[in-house]
Amino acid sequence: MARKIWTGSINFGLVTIPVGLYAATEDHSPSFHQYQRGTTDRVRYKRVNERTGDEVDYGEIVKGREVEGVLVTVDQQELDEIAPGRSRTIDITSFVDLDEIDPVYFQRTYWLAPNAKENHRPYDLLRRAMEQTNQVGIARFVLRGKEYLTAVRADETALALNTLFFDDEIREPGEIIGDAGGTAPSDKEIQMAETVIESMTGEWRPQEYEDTYTERVEQLLADKAHGVSPEAAEEPSQATDVIDLTDALRRSVEQARGKRGGRTGGDDLGELNKGELDKRAKELGVRGRSKMNRSDLEAAVRDAASGSRAAS
Repeated sequence: MARKIWTGSINFGLVTIPVGLYAATEDHSPSFHQYQRGTTDRVRYKRVNERTGDEVDYGEIVKGREVEGVLVTVDQQELDEIAPGRSRTIDITSFVDLDEIDPVYFQRTYWLAPNAKENHRPYDLLRRAMEQTNQVGIARFVLRGKEYLTAVRADETALALNTLFFDDEIREPGEIIGDAGGTAPSDKEIQMAETVIESMTGEWRPQEYEDTYTERVEQLLADKAHGVSPEAAEEPSQATDVIDLTDALRRSVEQARGKRGGRTGGDDLGELNKGELDKRAKELGVRGRSKMNRSDLEAAVRDAASGSRAAS
């Protein structure tokens, strides 16, 4: 069961909603101990005084750094005393449209849950209002001695809190990419790239993606435990040479068209992108196409195609 890692309240206007904070994700990465090569001896880390070589108890360690040539140390209590928001509140200072926040600012996600049954109504009121307006609440709060800029947003059934990077923590991509130089892609190359993208477009289904690397690590350990030599994975594809870019795009388009070729009936609808579905819906006389999302459009085409076959 998820463990509550913070208790406080959300404040907006004159409304206060007591909530608890829970981690929204969990790490399934493979975990290992460390051993000295060729032995079964565990390797462990110790906190050691570099001058005396003596091990130091964790409670005896303080933080510090040099300031103008003077070593200044602080303990956790001093840091806690100056931390803003010590009242354990998430004070929403403004609401902004979710689409205005660049995804690069999002850091980590937590779930917020009402602390008691009587808090469900104001909690759900805030969630529904934010969901219908596509607004998120911008707030600051302190967790484990660090101040965070956060966005409180509405999920389908709960309120989520996303910690955000501050603006000065975001690196400018231009400084990393630099001046591209060279010749810009031609209109034909862009059109071919768009065709490839359209042919690969589908719905976001996170359940279809699995952590295959963790599976491979577990299989490696099992094989070695039974004395079986592990199989190496295939080498990654080589980067496309600039000279071969157009040819690679052309072959990608031909491959995409080949997958679409010869399609009849409704059994292959899951492989069509929305544009292709819309074209088929138009041919079948489906009304209200422009207001449908992809899944609704697929269902409408399937129903229309079934009705057409039944009528014939």
